[in-house]
Amino acid sequence: MKGAFDVDIWYPLAEGQAPLLYAPEQLIYLQDTPADRFYYILEGTVKCFLSAGSGEERILTYHHAGDLIGEAAFFDKQPRVSSATALTTCSLISVDRARLHTVFARHPDLAVSMLEYLARTVRLLSTHVDSSFLQADQRIARHLLSLRPTGPDGVIHCTHEEIGASVGVSRVTVSRVIGEFVRLGWIQTGYRSIKILCPRELEHLVERTVER
Repeated sequence: MKGAFDVDIWYPLAEGQAPLLYAPEQLIYLQDTPADRFYYILEGTVKCFLSAGSGEERILTYHHAGDLIGEAAFFDKQPRVSSATALTTCSLISVDRARLHTVFARHPDLAVSMLEYLARTVRLLSTHVDSSFLQADQRIARHLLSLRPTGPDGVIHCTHEEIGASVGVSRVTVSRVIGEFVRLGWIQTGYRSIKILCPRELEHLVERTVER
């Protein structure tokens, strides 16, 4: 899913536009606020998350260069269902309705790609709902498979705390499951990083759950 779109496919959105710069941990948009624009990520990593009234956070996903964020609420004209924060220094292009209409007029084929991207977003949200029925190891396996490597070596940069927040389990549980995956030879771990060695084994773990 993550690698389905070329990093440069959305570049027409950026033509002639000055990027917005965000520092690490700076809020980009807030849950339940009007969605009058969405963003195209030129550089950096963005964390999208849900907030509960108790202050608890549930990470939905991490977005990287070439991704769009905030597009679903923008198109359905409803308040945002999640918040977004810069995880690293980020360079973003802000796209409002006037800008989008101009780009579609010049690049009509981009509208089809946008529909495909929106369908991917819906599938991502459906996966999060479905994951609530999975056991901890299966949630973690599915989450690892959904993450995009951040370099040519196939390494995924994340922490046990981030994984736990994404799938709704404790850090202790994440550490136990990750340790078991390492013992089985399915993954390799480093400092704040994971490399998947046997993706099919992780997929089989999730598939066995679905069959039940």
